[in-house]
Amino acid sequence: MDILSLFIVVPVITIVALIFAKELKQSRLIAAVGMFLQFAMSLNLIYAYFQEKQVNDAIMVFTKDYTWFERFNIHYAIGVDGISVAMIVLASIVVLAGVFVSWKMEDLHKEFFISLIVLATGVFGFFISLDLFTMFLFYEIAVIPMFLLIGIWGSGPKEYSAMKLTLMLMGASALLLVGILGIYFNSNPTGGPLTYHILEIAQVSIPTAAQNLFFPLTFIGFAVLGALFPFHTWSPDGHASAPTAVSMLHAGVLMKLGGYGVFRVAMYLLPEGAMTWSNFFIVLSVIGVFYGALAAIKQTDLKYINAYSSVSHLGMVLFALLMLNKTAWNGAILQSLSHGFMTALFFALIGMIYGRTHTRDVRKMSGLLKVIPFISVMYVIAGLASLGLPGFSGFMAEMQIFVGAFEHPDMFHRVATIITISAIVVTAVYILRVVGMMLMGPIRNNEFMELEEATWYERVGVILLLIPIVFMGVTPLWLSDMIRESLTPFIERML
Repeated sequence: MDILSLFIVVPVITIVALIFAKELKQSRLIAAVGMFLQFAMSLNLIYAYFQEKQVNDAIMVFTKDYTWFERFNIHYAIGVDGISVAMIVLASIVVLAGVFVSWKMEDLHKEFFISLIVLATGVFGFFISLDLFTMFLFYEIAVIPMFLLIGIWGSGPKEYSAMKLTLMLMGASALLLVGILGIYFNSNPTGGPLTYHILEIAQVSIPTAAQNLFFPLTFIGFAVLGALFPFHTWSPDGHASAPTAVSMLHAGVLMKLGGYGVFRVAMYLLPEGAMTWSNFFIVLSVIGVFYGALAAIKQTDLKYINAYSSVSHLGMVLFALLMLNKTAWNGAILQSLSHGFMTALFFALIGMIYGRTHTRDVRKMSGLLKVIPFISVMYVIAGLASLGLPGFSGFMAEMQIFVGAFEHPDMFHRVATIITISAIVVTAVYILRVVGMMLMGPIRNNEFMELEEATWYERVGVILLLIPIVFMGVTPLWLSDMIRESLTPFIERML
């Protein structure tokens, strides 16, 4: 079996094994082993990718193509470049960390891990797909389990949050499907068989009128999952009601499908449409960046703070993609990866704090650094990474975004960049405010005097997420170069 299909087969085997599990110990052991194997496969994929690129200069490597539905020319077509490989590694680490963070999930434990791994299966399938129809199928597989994961295992107004999330994302999926069909029916304007294959469509020139019509549909269809303003409102409610591991996958992995799809499909296949509509969507992304940061300042619930922070950081990803140059694009991919690890770490720590204090209200907490030092220090590190401190993953990503954005000499792009940069200051305000209120000072609540420190499985989950944050910050060039090399076909097609 090929190296990429295993990323779908292993989760499916894990799900089948989970069906026969009877106890919590069995469920979490099966899930941990399956996802650890997935993690090991992702590390092997990095090594295999670099080995393959030494002898293969194709856009995509490890490609396989099997006819699925011949009448409509639908294929199971797979392949990866440096961007796909990086996203697969991100997903494998976050999913494995999510399993460890959910180690004590006792309510319907088997069903919970099955739903979590179904979501992961959709994500891995999405990142390796080269056929638009197959990619859309995996996209839906990734989105649908969120309704169950929030609606059953969530807290607070979980039914409302699950329904709102599902309706918003299904509405976006409808727009996306129209966009994909528009690309399909214009995939061979000179006559001949139509195709869903991304690399084949990239060889033809879709009529400009069709690009201008279907680009906004495809862009919005994907970007809603990337928290595009004003379609972002599903995200904070979904985060607040979701259990810890689901919040980690929601923000750390699932929302990355939005930016990846915008880049891989909307901008690559509809470049003239991207140039026509870029300024309009730049305005929305800049509003999203600044609005998300300002909204985070006003929140007192830890999950809402991190949720609105995600709106801001992912708005920066869309902003960078719309800059349409190599430096900003490289920053956008790095920002997606950085945010994935960073926000997953935030939500893991928030879940640990809530499990001990039984509150997420920062006004009710203080002095936690004295009683739970490991969790507190990790929260400070996550906060410093979020505000872009050098030495952590966010710094290199944001620097490349801003440098790339400033490559545009016109006033519109310069003003948009300055507004976006100013959001960093706001980010520092809400991060330092939370750290000061929650971790510093005296312990005002006597019930917090003897809180339990992080357990071994919680520490494993946290360290899994911390290592890439530091690694990307200290040695960013190898990853940046891998991504930059994969951007070449996009540059050649669009510029």
